Amino acid sequence: MNSIVLGDRTEETVRIYFEQAQKTSIKSMLPQKATTVEEAIADYHETLLPTATSYGKTILADGTYVGDIWCYCIDKTDTPNAMLSYCVFDESSWNKGIATSATLLFLKEIKNKYNLESIGAFTFSDNLASIKVLEKSGFELIETFEEDGRESKYYQIGL
Repeated sequence: MNSIVLGDRTEETVRIYFEQAQKTSIKSMLPQKATTVEEAIADYHETLLPTATSYGKTILADGTYVGDIWCYCIDKTDTPNAMLSYCVFDESSWNKGIATSATLLFLKEIKNKYNLESIGAFTFSDNLASIKVLEKSGFELIETFEEDGRESKYYQIGL
């Protein structure tokens, strides 16, 4: 059993994550906003501002950095909500419950930090591992749709 904790992101972890996320196995399941490491670092610095609408943590399994988890589009208006994303880039850590454990920890943290009422998540319909993480974490399927020729799913959880 792995000991899962969430850690703080740093420029160094952003660099590592960006490099790891270039793997074909990850890029095919998780679209990347940043196209260069410099863009990724600039995006990270924006998350540190008081007006940031995204927030992230690193995922550590037995003390080893294996991925990231974050929320974005944080909306603190009438019905506070956000969107969730995560990636365990270390393939030797796949199928061990690490992403599910990290998701459960992160949901507690962001609920308290932002007083969110709900959080949503998109995933491709063929990303069975992500679907499993979301469902084990209590998310419910809201909609299946096609975008850019690829079937996707939208999940949501009330906090």
